[in-house]
Amino acid sequence: MAAIITEKFRLHNAEQFKESFSEASASNYYLFVGKSSPFTTTTKYSDTETTGGTDASPPNPHDRVIEENYKWDSMLAAKKITSTDVESVIPRRNYPTTATTLDMYEHDISSLNTTTSGATNLYDSTFYFVTTAYRVYKVLDNDNGTALNTTTEPTSTASAPFFHGNYYIQYMYTLSTADTIKFLTTDFVAVRTDASVVTDVETASGDTAPFNGAPIQVVRITPGSGLAGSITNTDYYTAVNGDGTGGIVKLKVASNNIVRFGQNGSLIHAGGSGYTFGTIDLTKCYTDVGLSQNETNLSGGGSTVVPIISPRVGHGHNPVAELGGHFVMMNARLEQTESGDFTVANDFREVGIVVDPHLRGGTTVSTVSQVRMTYAIKMTSSSGSFDVDEKITQATTNATGRVVEWDATNKILYYLQEQWENYGIDSNSSSSTYRNHVAFSSNHLVTGASSNANGTPDSDTASQTLSGITFANGYASPELEHDSGNIIYVENRRPISRASDQTEDIKIVIEF
Repeated sequence: MAAIITEKFRLHNAEQFKESFSEASASNYYLFVGKSSPFTTTTKYSDTETTGGTDASPPNPHDRVIEENYKWDSMLAAKKITSTDVESVIPRRNYPTTATTLDMYEHDISSLNTTTSGATNLYDSTFYFVTTAYRVYKVLDNDNGTALNTTTEPTSTASAPFFHGNYYIQYMYTLSTADTIKFLTTDFVAVRTDASVVTDVETASGDTAPFNGAPIQVVRITPGSGLAGSITNTDYYTAVNGDGTGGIVKLKVASNNIVRFGQNGSLIHAGGSGYTFGTIDLTKCYTDVGLSQNETNLSGGGSTVVPIISPRVGHGHNPVAELGGHFVMMNARLEQTESGDFTVANDFREVGIVVDPHLRGGTTVSTVSQVRMTYAIKMTSSSGSFDVDEKITQATTNATGRVVEWDATNKILYYLQEQWENYGIDSNSSSSTYRNHVAFSSNHLVTGASSNANGTPDSDTASQTLSGITFANGYASPELEHDSGNIIYVENRRPISRASDQTEDIKIVIEF
């Protein structure tokens, strides 16, 4: 059975994803960071791994149940992504600084009719560009596939198409300063709608919902090899046939050839309305716009004239659909410690997104702004200074963990308990097969393997709050319930070092 996933389906899914952040029963998305310890060739997630990778070459994540569990074990902190942190984006294509041939908007691109660059899909082609002032324009005609003849950027924000050099272009929208901060990268740019363009386009089309009245703006003209006979006039007019009305093309003839579409060539005299397909009959051309005088046959030279069907209402009315906005960007800024939940004493190597996680100890879906995902111990006394990433043990219980941060001032030890390499399992287990997870507990001494530092948990204090953390008998757990919600995105990357005056700007782009 022949089938295809259409661009409209991609757009629909992207829009549904965006709406899930703000609808009445909105989902709660969190960006999380994790894995403070290095990737190493000997540290493997499971016995099925051949290598654990390195910090210079992180391992590829896997889409499997156990992988999700591992991410929870190594999670350091998470921050909620709000509806204002999500936007439709498109691949960024900058205005060319040298003579470059761009593609143009065409309604019939396929493997049988490729773009100038050879693309078989319109949205994979270079039919739009972004200027250094962050204005976005669509190319409606590229002068029959020739290079743009000016390196001067357009500045007009007029709603109607206009010639820029030898190209015919349509202004779409301009990014705000806020957009450039949150949704602009070297590879992607946000999609916006200019309300003035929308209003003017609707007025020009004379249409209202369901919006099917866009006028013809461009015709694709392939000049022939010379018209037979003597053509005495230079300007002829012919109707756009099809399911619309009122379309008239002005054809310019020179040297017994129809001159291609352009500022000094053939043009659209009247766009008409209501066209979803259109054809041109070159045997019926006239010297007057009323199409009644001096009927002339201009088909003898082998020229072709094909109307380019505009988007449903018109160019600029729906930039997301017109430019292929089936990409969604999520932006999260990690500003310093985020009220103490994000450590700056260690780095991270994992980035991911989890949906609808539960608060610790129940089934309530979290809606808080940010959460700490490390365990913590409040010490009553300590000796020495624990090193980040070192192994810690509690001899009496045989519990093990890995240090994330040591707060010497408040005597708080932050740590993780992972499933691999004896950083969360019974340190006395003699078998690699039969191993148990053991929690730190009571007031038993905790010792660092490399620093030889040690500390005694404050197990005699039932409850105390320090550094924004509520301790129960000296211990505090991660703020989210492990293995709750759904992790929908994971990324292993080179280590990101943090500092107390540092902000990480993380942008994740999903293609639908």
